[in-house]
Amino acid sequence: MEPLRYNPGRDARWLLLRPWIGIPRLIHILWALLGLVLSVLLRGNSSDPRVQRNLARTLLRTLTNLGPCFIKVGQALSTRPDLIRRDWLDELTRLQDDLPAFKHAIALKTIEEELGAPVDALFEEFPDSPVAAASLGQVYKARVRDQHWVAVKVQRPNLVFILRRDMVLIRSLGVLAAPFLPLNLGFGLGEIIDEFGRSLFEEIDYCCEADNAKRFSGLFADNPAVTIPEVDDGLSSRRVLTTTWIQGTKLRDPQELKAQRLDPSALIRTGVISGLQQLLEFGYFHADPHPGNLFALSGRTGELGHVAYVDFGMMDSISDDDRLTLTGAVVHLINRDFEAVARDFQQMGFLAPDADLTPIVPALEDVLGGSLGDSVGSFNFKAITDRFSELMYDYPFRVPARFALIIRAVVSQEGLALRLDPDFRIIAVAYPYVAKRLLAGDTREMREKLLDVIFDESGSLRVERLESLLEVVGNDTSIQSGGDLLPVAGAGLRLLFSRDGGDLRQRLLLTLIKDDRLNISDLRELSSLIRRTFGPRKIAEGMLQRLNPLAA
Repeated sequence: MEPLRYNPGRDARWLLLRPWIGIPRLIHILWALLGLVLSVLLRGNSSDPRVQRNLARTLLRTLTNLGPCFIKVGQALSTRPDLIRRDWLDELTRLQDDLPAFKHAIALKTIEEELGAPVDALFEEFPDSPVAAASLGQVYKARVRDQHWVAVKVQRPNLVFILRRDMVLIRSLGVLAAPFLPLNLGFGLGEIIDEFGRSLFEEIDYCCEADNAKRFSGLFADNPAVTIPEVDDGLSSRRVLTTTWIQGTKLRDPQELKAQRLDPSALIRTGVISGLQQLLEFGYFHADPHPGNLFALSGRTGELGHVAYVDFGMMDSISDDDRLTLTGAVVHLINRDFEAVARDFQQMGFLAPDADLTPIVPALEDVLGGSLGDSVGSFNFKAITDRFSELMYDYPFRVPARFALIIRAVVSQEGLALRLDPDFRIIAVAYPYVAKRLLAGDTREMREKLLDVIFDESGSLRVERLESLLEVVGNDTSIQSGGDLLPVAGAGLRLLFSRDGGDLRQRLLLTLIKDDRLNISDLRELSSLIRRTFGPRKIAEGMLQRLNPLAA
């Protein structure tokens, strides 16, 4: 069976030859959006809660009536409490899995057509209505012959036609509006819309989603904090997907989580670290981690709460080069090396290869350095996005299309975290995670990156950068008294004396012995750093903390 494919040129020609389809739909979209804009302009500044509730319902109703493509935009907004009023968010979250269901009879007919048998012959028990309805399908909780419960997702009817029609119109409107938008995206906006279209067409191919779920499950197979539902291949097809049922609490309301005796902070930490693993280790990530797609489960593994991912229609990969450059960019931010950050932006395509970095480096230092402040905890992506919007007018920044889903995933992840904890800062978890991996040198890539960080071009040891990495790990807000430095130090020592640590040993020796003489200054600085970081008192406090978290 040929996979579904998004093809903007083909679809544009298809719609141009059918003006009786395109023109009425275009008028409908423009009329609906005009009405929404006028409502916001006239009543958006009102302090009356009832007015704001009515506006939120107008927004919800408009997006719902416009269909799947626009609902997806609303879903993205529903994860951003720092962009959207709190009283609007309560309405927008309904776009995740509380949309009007399509007729039950159509769902039953779709299952029979796709799986080759009536529902009664396939399931021991099948309900009369879905438990959730989303933009592209609706979900039933059914029971199979071996008595366990499963989630059966059935696709909405006529989706291929709807998506082809609306993506042509959205792309056309986006390209026409790009020069007037308050962001210097230029022609890149069309590419970003194409990326969105490609992900939508992949999302409505449930065979593709089943493969995604299996691949994702394999990546977290050894991680007890992350659960992925199993796919039932015998009860799945292109428009029907059956998986094991996940019994959990949606990551939506902190009070509801606390009522279930679940720790929102531990759950956020798991979500963020698993997201970092996807981007920086696996190179394969869930691009739609909104509260409807993440469930809190009972149990805890150390500092991590237990979460389950569902809905694997919107997934994407990041190339090894981009993954390593992204890791390096986080490290360069740790070290406040803004010249290297500018080169990272250049390598990832946010800046042209021939762009003059001289004026850009101080601008980046102003934006990123000011946002970092004295602590990584003060950093948040909303502040960075706002400042970059200003920079894009004066400097040749643009958003590469391949980063559209990555940015969406990171922004959605931070939005989910902020919803559960308004004081949360995603970078405060990202910094220690990257620093620990670097210092442990657990892969060849990390070992090479570590060498680049702690040695300069002449081969001299940059003790201040090593100290910066150790400080980030020691000051991790989830660990007291530097307790997490002990396993990191152990991993670092194992690396130093292992076969994989040959390059590190050689570089250290070359640093400490120059011109056939011992380099006393570097040796003294390194010894001082070791004493400060791993002195007897520090080690004792760390060991005590690990044995009894309440004692230190």
